[in-house]
Amino acid sequence: MSMYGRDPWGGPLEISHADSATDDERSRTLHDIDRAALSASSRPLDETQQSWLLAGPGDQGTKKKKYVDLGCLIVSRKIFLWTVGSLVAAAVLAGFVTLIVKTVPRHHRPKPPPDNYTLALHKALMFFNAQRSGPLPKHNNVSWRGNSGMKDGLSDPAVRRNLVGGFYDAGDAIKFNFPASFAMTMLSWSVIEYSAKYEAAGELSHVKELIKWGADYLLKTFNSSADTIDRIAAQVGQGDTSGGPTPNDHYCWMRPEDIDYPRPVYECHSCSDLAAEMAAALAAASIVFKDSKTYSQKLVHGATTLFKFSRDQRGRYSAGGSDPSLFYNSTSYWDEYVWGGTWMYLATGNTSYLQLATHPKLAKHAGAFWGGPDYGVFSWDNKLTGAQVLLSRLRLFLSPGYPYEEILRTFHNQTGIVMCSYLPIFKSFNRTKGGLIQLNHGRPQPLQYVVNAAFLATVYSDYLDAADTPGWYCGPNFFSTDVLRNFAKSQIDYILGNNPQKMSYIVGFGNRYPKHVHHRGASIPKNGVKYNCKGGWKWRDTHKPNPHTIIGAMVAGPDKHDGFHDVRTNYNYTEPTLAGNAGLVAALVALSSESNGVDKNTIFSAVPPMTPTPPPPPAPWKP
Repeated sequence: MSMYGRDPWGGPLEISHADSATDDERSRTLHDIDRAALSASSRPLDETQQSWLLAGPGDQGTKKKKYVDLGCLIVSRKIFLWTVGSLVAAAVLAGFVTLIVKTVPRHHRPKPPPDNYTLALHKALMFFNAQRSGPLPKHNNVSWRGNSGMKDGLSDPAVRRNLVGGFYDAGDAIKFNFPASFAMTMLSWSVIEYSAKYEAAGELSHVKELIKWGADYLLKTFNSSADTIDRIAAQVGQGDTSGGPTPNDHYCWMRPEDIDYPRPVYECHSCSDLAAEMAAALAAASIVFKDSKTYSQKLVHGATTLFKFSRDQRGRYSAGGSDPSLFYNSTSYWDEYVWGGTWMYLATGNTSYLQLATHPKLAKHAGAFWGGPDYGVFSWDNKLTGAQVLLSRLRLFLSPGYPYEEILRTFHNQTGIVMCSYLPIFKSFNRTKGGLIQLNHGRPQPLQYVVNAAFLATVYSDYLDAADTPGWYCGPNFFSTDVLRNFAKSQIDYILGNNPQKMSYIVGFGNRYPKHVHHRGASIPKNGVKYNCKGGWKWRDTHKPNPHTIIGAMVAGPDKHDGFHDVRTNYNYTEPTLAGNAGLVAALVALSSESNGVDKNTIFSAVPPMTPTPPPPPAPWKP
């Protein structure tokens, strides 16, 4: 008879009564199994086990104390104590050594002193502090300067616009928007590429503050909240002295703080060059301040309005023999279209700007294909070379492809040709016996062009390095990027004092520098006396050094024979300018050794991922 139960594995569980056993039977079976197991496992005991079994009550504990049972291991107590003691001693010794190392003063290798480029950078930025107009911030750090131009724009009955602020251009008190905008664009470009170097030098917040000071003023010179404008305030102050002894910024020699003569505002209604350059300045600044979203968008909106105005109202801002034409005459606005369009694309990511900047007809009008004696000379007037370098950067890092590739490749090749022209083995430009390249062909005030070329050479070499490209070709000859940096260093070293005059052309740098700088504020003492228009002439004409040192000012420079005359009345030697110092700052930070290389990505922060458009299909075949 069987009983059925549930089998957990899915079948019936059968229990047979015939196979069941009583408790006694199971007990006898287990007893037999235990006895068999004992007999099967019987073997000789080792000495230790025998000692445990045979030890008497008095000595069993003594025997066990000679060994330590670790559960899975039985070891001699003596060996165990030695091992533990050794570990403790080693731990104590290690702790003691660590304590000694931490308490003994360390002799770190001292940080190397800043190189000459970094030292000069600190000073070159201070020049912009000395050029400020309007209410000065408390931390301006130029003791002989004060508030000035506090009624600019408001005192002109034809304008009645608040134009307080900005920077004075040079040794006078005129505010020229055209070169000032270029100066701000250059400062912004240098910050975008080398913010880490500025940070390492402790100057990042300083240079950004200067850029904001300039950008805020530019926003005042037009209706920056509007989408469409019909005018720009291009200049404050007047420099033309042909009208006789009428008090103005060039006829008078006065401290800016004491000016009491009228300061007219020059407005323009068709000024493509100025508007496009101002757009470039605001667009570049918007990238610098991209982390301040509201302010950056304000700058982009202003730049967009300006660039639209530049395209709608064609014309040169300095046409017709106007006051600006006497000092900062613009030869064309086509280069500003390429330059401004490039910066607008980088600030907005809007490809319509890139299409404009890379249009072959625009490049042709800007002089990209005809060369000429000034081809490759980057300045406040001609920005084509700077735009070509920027667009070469775009090709190197983003490679946008069709439909831009053809013109971008052309610009890239032309950039290489320009870099070749800077090298001594090529005869595109003469050099003085002291080694200064004559980018303006022996004309006065050469240094402003030299520093721009030094910056372009350095930043382009950094682009090539960042793209893992060791150099470039000049015809059949290959040159490494070090050649470009060496060119830049040779030119900046000349300016810093490695020249036949053994003179630094940056005021306050080195042991010998110009002491009679053509600068009204620096040449008139701050002694509580207000010198009128002609009363300051005695300070202009004196042979005594300036009572104030305008730290960081780069003067106009030597002549084509390396000669230099430290004479206040000769501005071709001793006058500094905003545009010149901006190029100097850019070159110095690029060459400084605080850190290496450019920031590859920040300049493209507003540019969306690029998906090249496929080229059009070929024309259908015709037999």
